[in-house]
Amino acid sequence: MSKVAQYLQEHLSGEVMHTPALRKYFSTDGGVFTVTPSIIVYPRSESDVRKVARFTWQLAERGRVIPITARGSGTDQGSAAVGSGAVLVFPAHMNRILEFDGKSGDVVIEPGINYGTLQQTLHTHGRFLPPYPSSMAYSTVGGAIANNASGEKTFKYGDTRDFVKSLRVVLANGEVIETKRLTKRELSKKKGLTTLEGELYRALDGLLEDNKKIIDGMNLNVSKNSAGYDLADVKRKDGSFDLTPLLIGSQGTLGIVTEATIKTVPHNSETTLIAAFFEDLQVVESVIQEIKKLPETPSAMELVDENLLKFIDEHHPNQLKGVVTKPFHKLIVLIEFDNANARVQKKMAKRVTKILTKANVTYVLETEEEAKEELWRIRHSAAAVVSHSEGNIKALPIIEDGIVPSDKFHDYIKACYELFDKYGLKIAIWGHAGNANLHMQPFLDLSQVGDRQKVFKIIDEYYAMVIGMGGSTSGEHNDGRLRAPYLKQLYGEAVYTVFQKVKLIFDPYGTLNPGVKINVTQDDVKPLLRHEYSMEHLGHHLPRT
Repeated sequence: MSKVAQYLQEHLSGEVMHTPALRKYFSTDGGVFTVTPSIIVYPRSESDVRKVARFTWQLAERGRVIPITARGSGTDQGSAAVGSGAVLVFPAHMNRILEFDGKSGDVVIEPGINYGTLQQTLHTHGRFLPPYPSSMAYSTVGGAIANNASGEKTFKYGDTRDFVKSLRVVLANGEVIETKRLTKRELSKKKGLTTLEGELYRALDGLLEDNKKIIDGMNLNVSKNSAGYDLADVKRKDGSFDLTPLLIGSQGTLGIVTEATIKTVPHNSETTLIAAFFEDLQVVESVIQEIKKLPETPSAMELVDENLLKFIDEHHPNQLKGVVTKPFHKLIVLIEFDNANARVQKKMAKRVTKILTKANVTYVLETEEEAKEELWRIRHSAAAVVSHSEGNIKALPIIEDGIVPSDKFHDYIKACYELFDKYGLKIAIWGHAGNANLHMQPFLDLSQVGDRQKVFKIIDEYYAMVIGMGGSTSGEHNDGRLRAPYLKQLYGEAVYTVFQKVKLIFDPYGTLNPGVKINVTQDDVKPLLRHEYSMEHLGHHLPRT
């Protein structure tokens, strides 16, 4: 492999490394699996990415496959940012804001830009990008695009897919395409090209037409979904065609994003925040349903359960001192309005307090910045679970992103409690109440054979439960190696077969992040399970979740 590294270094302007220490460093991300790469590439430009893709394509034509994995900051919890071949690390050089349109608010970025840096820049212009993940301070926008990430503002604003207008993408053979919504006439021209791009449009259009009924029936009854490939919005009834929604959330398995044009929205920091304290989980579900009927949607509805509060009290007793008191409530939900019209904001907050009063739920309402920040500490305290360890016992991100239909919210929480109780594990739940998207991480010791076996039993039961409720295995963190084995169970054989054909159209030689999303079984990933879990490479950041 050193010959490959030497060859690439001669032809790229970016650095190419293959030292054992660096390869070990990039063998893990935020997930529980480990895959050691052969070489590390720090591309300086789109040209570097093209050259790597072209080189690996030519090798694959001769029967030698060197996979390419695009990587941001390595926060991916499904292990989609590790690979056995060439890992392309974007934050080193391709990390710029290329353009900002002050009139429209659109911004053009490179994939390696830090999400928090972009957000701070947008704030100076009175704008923001709403679907930011909790890892915003140390993750990249390219990673968010790869995963179709979302977070606390998604309840009102939607996910990443709703904000990306167009992409520049390097295909498996090194060609560059620009994606946007095409008219029927423009699509016809694309299909006439003799390049790989032309073949993509011809083959994909035919596949979508041949499987229209299957694709029309694949949507799940959930408020957001990052599992699989988004085929439903590629071709619309008017005949228009756009590869953008398909590539967003594809985790580098269909192409490598080198540039993105993203729309932003006005930012209002003068919000109203309500903290509601529940003693009955059934009441939570009914209150959320009532709030959803309001003419204006809250910008966030976030939750933590009493187990999380007890955990904080036991291990970090001063963290929420003066913010919450004992005895702890079964569930706390934070409800925030950010309407630009202060009068509308006040009116919606008042209607929420009426709903809470009618349901005999206590609450506090705050509009002052410091007081609101104190309440938000309740939700952000979940980071203490993620970063906690007792020897080799760590919180593992193995069942941390299920989402169910909103009317199954109470059943979902109850089933999670029962699952943890069955395996004798402590549970703490946090997440997005408005979306019925929950996060939880069981404490296990991967150095113990028993716990390693328990990992896959818990995974199996959890995802079977979520799928059985009509939910999705991934609300916002995507599939990776972790959830890929459950895509067939989630969507069914017919849809999965279409997914396989999509992958083959874009990546005939299997060079683009293989082992992620498609054609992955649990037997494939079991040998990859780490013997010790850590996120040491993110230690210089404060974790958020």
